[in-house]
Amino acid sequence: MSTTTDTTTAPAPLRRPALTEADVAFLDHVPSKAWLAVNALVALGYFALVVFAFQHGNPWMFWGLVVTEVFHLLQIAGYVHTVWARDGQRPFDPAFDGGVDVYITVCGEPREVVRQTALAALAMQHEGPVVVTLLNDGLVARRENWREAEELADELGVACLTRTTPGGAKAGNINHALRHTQQPFVVVFDADHVPHPTFLREVMGYFTDERMGFVQTPQYYGNHRDNRVTRTAWEQQTLFFGPIMTGKSRVDSAFMCGTNMAVRRTALEEAGGMCETSIAEDFLTSLLVHERGWRSTYVPKVLAEGLAPDDFLNYYKQQFRWTRGSLEMVVSYNPLLRRGLTWGQRLQYLTSAGYYLSGAVVLLSTLLPVIYLFTGATPIVTSTMTLALVFIPYMWTNLYVLQRTSGFSYSFQAISFSLSAWWLQLSALHAVLTRQQTSFSVTSKDVGTGGQANFLALVVPNIVYALVGVAAMVVGVLREGVSPSLVANAAWLLVHVGVSVPFVLAAAPRRGAPAAEPAAEATGPATVEAGVIDVRDTAPAGVPAAAPSGEPELEEVR
Repeated sequence: MSTTTDTTTAPAPLRRPALTEADVAFLDHVPSKAWLAVNALVALGYFALVVFAFQHGNPWMFWGLVVTEVFHLLQIAGYVHTVWARDGQRPFDPAFDGGVDVYITVCGEPREVVRQTALAALAMQHEGPVVVTLLNDGLVARRENWREAEELADELGVACLTRTTPGGAKAGNINHALRHTQQPFVVVFDADHVPHPTFLREVMGYFTDERMGFVQTPQYYGNHRDNRVTRTAWEQQTLFFGPIMTGKSRVDSAFMCGTNMAVRRTALEEAGGMCETSIAEDFLTSLLVHERGWRSTYVPKVLAEGLAPDDFLNYYKQQFRWTRGSLEMVVSYNPLLRRGLTWGQRLQYLTSAGYYLSGAVVLLSTLLPVIYLFTGATPIVTSTMTLALVFIPYMWTNLYVLQRTSGFSYSFQAISFSLSAWWLQLSALHAVLTRQQTSFSVTSKDVGTGGQANFLALVVPNIVYALVGVAAMVVGVLREGVSPSLVANAAWLLVHVGVSVPFVLAAAPRRGAPAAEPAAEATGPATVEAGVIDVRDTAPAGVPAAAPSGEPELEEVR
């Protein structure tokens, strides 16, 4: 049972370092329509020259090239449409006093992590009643420390709902809480996402619009300076939570991101609650809410701070979950066929989900120079200089527009991780098409001690590509010597290999400071199935996923 908390006397939460201008630069995006138009025109011109102006080579390779360029053109068009303008002014009432149930989803996270989030929730300012509840899934998830959530709730004077019947993972946890609480609005925080005192003041006023279904705010990673993985995970997010979400909000297509969000209970109930059939429940639930005519908006202000996945295994699992959930939405809930959506919303959902098809496109692109070096076959016939004169302006424009629209926070490492995850995306696509079962992953919130286990098993495809590339260059030199075409294709192959270097290094083992407490023993042998992984956690929260000298512990699919 939940009880209303008097937030005026709540204890103060632990304080984190103040945000700097550089930390929030990703939110300062002001669309340059001139540059966006140039980007679109250059991309269209490059496509036309490659497909229609140059002499065709091997037909299979040529049509493979056409497929990749059509995909890139569609992605650029979708991006330009999204970030063309920011959201306009929305009705906002700073005195809005609707009652709020604050849900903090807990599944075995360390007690101090949950404590900090709960204390911060108690300190939030709001005119109306606020009820803070810990949604404890530790028991059904078989976490050894599941009772800690109940003990912490008693200590802080907040409610705790412990599920005894499993099902639906995080979505099921929230739906269970909906049946046991009653406030007209629900605010959700992951266990590690610490809200600012002003969160409710900055968010709840948008519900003065009676058709406002939910309000989303950024997922900011407060630990992004800790290591290569946390830093790059955040840099990838800056593009999404900066220009993309502010643009989506303009056409009522901002979608739920699982945490740091406020939802009107009525809208959620009309959609059937949080969707329990997808491991990306927030994305799919957003579509179901939108098709019933509810609006959404995005508040481009950092109002809560969480933790990024702190090692490569957790990063990999998180990305796999997002990829599979997004692709499942297209297969099972094709936005083009949903009658309640506007065409702008259909485009936005397809563009977001379609991004995860880039793994197949990247693989196809990387194979073209390898095939040439082995066989001499090419998709198009033109001089190296002519191709360079066409390709370099096209690539430079794409990269500059990405940088400009992200406040110059989208780094080379972010690009590396995005392009190098092609095997991960192909694995998720295979799992979707074959309907293989994978389960929900709760990303570990343990910060670790600075060391990292050996996760190179996860990047074997990238390493194999580099080795095949070396063999291909040797074959090419033996066949035709150091010709201009060979140099051009070898250079393009080396670019692909070079881009993957940060990704591979992030998976490599490294030593760290000794842990304060001994790590738990590994739960079993490392397994990486071809294209299929289980996205469950491999160790209880609060314990490193593997000891610094261990192997990646990916469990087999159930």
